Amino acid sequence: MSGDNEHSSLPLDELMRIRREKLDSLIEQGISPYGERFERTHLTKEIIDDFEQLEDTETVIAGRIMSLRTHGKASFADLADVTGKIQLYVRVDRVGEETYELFKKIDIGDIIGVRGRVFRTRRGEISVEILALKMMAKSLRPLPDKWHGLKDVELRYRQRYVDLMVNPEVRRVFETRSRIIQILRDFLLARGFLEVETPMLNVIAGGANARPFITHHNALDMDLYMRIAPELYLKRLLVGGFEKVFEIGKNFRNEGISTKHNPEYTSVEIYQAYADMNDMMKMTEELFAHIAKEIHGTTEIEFDNHKISLAPPWPRIPMLEAVKQYSGVELTGLDAKSARQAAKEKGLQVDANASYGSVLDELFDKFVEPNLIQPVFITEHPVEVSPLAKRKKDNPRLTERFEPFIVTWEMANGFSELNDPIDQKERFVKQVQQRESGDEEAHMMDEDYITALEYGMPPAGGLGIGIDRLVMLLTNSLSIRDVLLFPHMRPRTKSDEQ
Repeated sequence: MSGDNEHSSLPLDELMRIRREKLDSLIEQGISPYGERFERTHLTKEIIDDFEQLEDTETVIAGRIMSLRTHGKASFADLADVTGKIQLYVRVDRVGEETYELFKKIDIGDIIGVRGRVFRTRRGEISVEILALKMMAKSLRPLPDKWHGLKDVELRYRQRYVDLMVNPEVRRVFETRSRIIQILRDFLLARGFLEVETPMLNVIAGGANARPFITHHNALDMDLYMRIAPELYLKRLLVGGFEKVFEIGKNFRNEGISTKHNPEYTSVEIYQAYADMNDMMKMTEELFAHIAKEIHGTTEIEFDNHKISLAPPWPRIPMLEAVKQYSGVELTGLDAKSARQAAKEKGLQVDANASYGSVLDELFDKFVEPNLIQPVFITEHPVEVSPLAKRKKDNPRLTERFEPFIVTWEMANGFSELNDPIDQKERFVKQVQQRESGDEEAHMMDEDYITALEYGMPPAGGLGIGIDRLVMLLTNSLSIRDVLLFPHMRPRTKSDEQ
């Protein structure tokens, strides 16, 4: 009859031809295959949860048909909506030949509206007996086999709409993502922060060390950069008098794709006047713990077979101490040449002109990061890789910067913000020199930002959190593509198409 289960051995084009014939048949009968507004009285979960009150009453529901089972003069189907699914039952002697024939033209994947009676079958399953039905949308393509689902990982990402239809656990991940962002927003608003929006198209790519995407503005006949971070605009707002601001939005970095990186990603950046890195670390651990408790009811979570405790406080370890602990290399007091030699003795290939800070950063990446499973703050990064952070008073080679690591991932980045315009300009000049030497990720000179600092920016703490990785952590998702509804994919070739 109607379901593709009886035709599963047929090629796709034949299955689509059969469905198209059913579509044409509906049109010939004057039945619209693509309905209009339909007012429901209940969602499926409401019927199941309130069965005792709804038993033997009429209800109106709508959703997608996920399975069909026929038994002569009676048939069963499963209808799914955003809250779950419920069994449908239809008998020809109850609805008449015309409605039953319409039901027989339904395929798995079709969206229908139903008026029916709520009851429980002899096997105890809560169901809705169809009394009337209406076509809402005819599905011209068959869904994946219900027993195997959509398992092709690449196809799942390319056709997320099908993935969401047939894999309810995927939909739950994105529902959780939405909740996480709302909880984060509420957390900040409750603490007096103002949510703002800053430009996506920038004349200068700034706020991070990253290679930008370049686009062109036709009317102005000039190249622009997709933003790599909103930081410099948000700190301009501190200059202007706002004291607590944040922005949730997209950033774009023209870099490699991996299980932890996507060229387009979502972050939150937070800035607070008269605060410093210690205030922002405290906020970070409180925020992560708060979101975990709201989502899971506890600060104890599991990720990739690790039991992780997000309960504050998290340890704070200076980068130099972490490198010494995990590699045995002591860099304190060394000059750049001696630091390069120490790194080479540990087997690292370092550039002949690598700075002290670059060597420290490379040793950290190689020997420390892979060991950071439980939450920990790594602090006091070298100035060479921290062009926007305030220097440490007792060691100007290092900065008041921190990065929290969990399950070996950098989860955020924050510092006591550099508000000295003279120091900031000198660092930008060094970044420009690195850029001219071939470093495409180095900062550009932002003269307007220097001008803003010259008006005076209050001491401040800043924090940026990658929301995609936060969602990965709290949904036990091992790939960033599993938490992006539409991750970037290479275009399919004709040979790839079905």
